[in-house]
Amino acid sequence: MKRLVKKIAVLSMIGMMQVGSAATVIEASPLYNDGPQRIVQLNDRHHHDNERRREHDRRQREENQRHEREMRRRHHESEREWHRRQERENQRHEHEMHNIAAFLLGIIVGSNRD
Repeated sequence: MKRLVKKIAVLSMIGMMQVGSAATVIEASPLYNDGPQRIVQLNDRHHHDNERRREHDRRQREENQRHEREMRRRHHESEREWHRRQERENQRHEHEMHNIAAFLLGIIVGSNRD
């Protein structure tokens, strides 16, 4: 009796493994899956997102370089003028960095929406 139970258990496990592997093959079958079209669409969108990401990085780099130049004291400026200009420039830089961050946020929201 024990042998019979063991054989039934082993054969049922083998059968379950075959059913599981068959289900995997059927699921991966191109008959039921239009995967390559989805992959191409994802790659196109991903490429477009990379372009926007590069644009964001370029804008941020240019703004930081411009800000650095503007923060230096000019030889004809008095101490007071220089500090006033620094305050205005810091406000302007902060505003511009928020705009650039909003651009990045738009990229993220746009890519998640699709």
